[in-house]
Amino acid sequence: MKKSVLLIMLFFGSFVVANAQKFALIDMEYILKNIPAYERANEQLNQISKKWQSEIETLSKEAQTMYKNYQSESVFLSEEQKTKKEEEIVTKEKAAAELRRTYFGPEGELFKKRESLLKPIQDEIYNAVKEIAEQKTYSLVIDRASASDIIFASPKIDISNDVLSKLGYSN
Repeated sequence: MKKSVLLIMLFFGSFVVANAQKFALIDMEYILKNIPAYERANEQLNQISKKWQSEIETLSKEAQTMYKNYQSESVFLSEEQKTKKEEEIVTKEKAAAELRRTYFGPEGELFKKRESLLKPIQDEIYNAVKEIAEQKTYSLVIDRASASDIIFASPKIDISNDVLSKLGYSN
């Protein structure tokens, strides 16, 4: 008898604690779209990326042209000349691959540039969300944009506009 009463009390106690937790949602995509600095940073990253991609494509095209020329001239070349041409082509292809890695690799220039441009904006958003969560005593704030498991959430718990207001952006 005592055990069943204790279990019932524990069940209701855990239910009360679970209901006491408050949750909120944000839509990071929506927030970022409404921050002009983010849009400018993205545009800057796109321009840099296009420029670097163009450089890489130029090197790749040069290597392709060298290869086509080599194929058409190879019958007239000595073995030594063939080897030299092949090495030049391989060197050009390696240069293009190295440039691609330097610009777009996991620790490449684009990653570093993105980090330097976007991290301050993301930190501002994080701090605003944290302040709002602490003020309104939210136990958990979930990003609706990255939480694909959310099927439905009440718009009442979406604090995206509060975050934008806290950052000084009206919507």
